[in-house]
Amino acid sequence: MLKLAINGNSFIGAFCIATEKYALAADVVSSKAKTSLEKELKVKLSNTNICSSYLTGMYIAANSNGMLVPELAYRDEIEAIRAALGSEVQIEVMKTDLNALRNNILVNDKLAVINPEYSSKEVKTIQDILGVEVVKTQIGGFKTVGANNILTNKGIVFNNRIDDEEKDNLESMLNMSGDQSTANMGAVSIGLCTIANSHGLAVGYDTTGFEASRIEESLNLV
Repeated sequence: MLKLAINGNSFIGAFCIATEKYALAADVVSSKAKTSLEKELKVKLSNTNICSSYLTGMYIAANSNGMLVPELAYRDEIEAIRAALGSEVQIEVMKTDLNALRNNILVNDKLAVINPEYSSKEVKTIQDILGVEVVKTQIGGFKTVGANNILTNKGIVFNNRIDDEEKDNLESMLNMSGDQSTANMGAVSIGLCTIANSHGLAVGYDTTGFEASRIEESLNLV
């Protein structure tokens, strides 16, 4: 497990996303942090901003099957992503008002839990590009399911406002069990406090030892 801040900020998931095959991060991520993340997550990390913003981790939703980029991304940014990842990864520009895609889409390689406000057309795009079953629901009262929860192919961490019935239903759908946690000393937006895949985990610098251990165990990384 890795503990770090990016550009002095402990909400590291706002700047970077990781899948089982690759990671993308804003160019504000230092070369030292980039090297540490690549070692921890065991994937190559490429740099890109979205709409000249450092919030790459909030705007892009991705798994091993594909990637969704919001329409506000500039053409040269999308081409840079395509050049970095090659033809293996299908990249789709998604037109939606819910353009902070990662905040609204919690996804691994089998299932996507998404903001219930996405339209049927948008659901179809998510299904087709990410190649997963899609479930529309909120978690713990949050429609921003990606910002407030963590999901990999090996485990899930729920925000601590989820109730028992929600938790049971999601665990049944995902065919995996998980725990609840906060990060960064009590933050509920645990998805934005972390960067994770099945190989490793990075947590925000302000995350306590108890929080970090709970997240690591729930993702089955111990």
